[in-house]
Amino acid sequence: MHFTNILLILLLPFSTSFNLPPTFRPNRSPSTSLSIQIAEVDATGNNLIVKKSLAKAQETGLLNKVYESGLLRNAKEAGVTLTSLEPFLKLASTNPDLLILVESAGPDLLPLIPTIVDTAPSLLPVLAALIKVPSVVLIFVGLLSAFAAFGIVNIVPDDSALNVAVQTLSVAVLGLGVPGLSLGGAKVLGDLKK
Repeated sequence: MHFTNILLILLLPFSTSFNLPPTFRPNRSPSTSLSIQIAEVDATGNNLIVKKSLAKAQETGLLNKVYESGLLRNAKEAGVTLTSLEPFLKLASTNPDLLILVESAGPDLLPLIPTIVDTAPSLLPVLAALIKVPSVVLIFVGLLSAFAAFGIVNIVPDDSALNVAVQTLSVAVLGLGVPGLSLGGAKVLGDLKK
């Protein structure tokens, strides 16, 4: 017993290092890194971002602009029909992982909907013209762009930061972006026109 008392007396000066500071108060609210952001909904459960975007699309007459742009007529002339979308729907139904990815990306993609609704009217004429472009032309543009990026990287010297930035930008845009969009668009249009 005496040994325990002596030990406690010796450790008593150091015991304050084990106490919590007087201003410390545990945070009972969840941390921001672990909290789940829940979409804002109205009383009936409708997502407010989607609801506002649909209302804006109705106010601006987006569907009328789609009709007036000739996109639907050009799609029909190019052979794109709703039945040509069946392979994509079948792909989605046989791969539920794709739907899970889309669903999990939903909260990140929802803020983009208003931007899409705002920019759609100006992009409709471009889409109407592009749907008539044969897939072979899109493939050619993609390959030509990749060769242009290769040429820029070989012609522009690596002697300054500006030149390296030009090379990097040309590879990103001409070597990756344009060929990816062109080849992807050619594949999608080719599948839709079958």
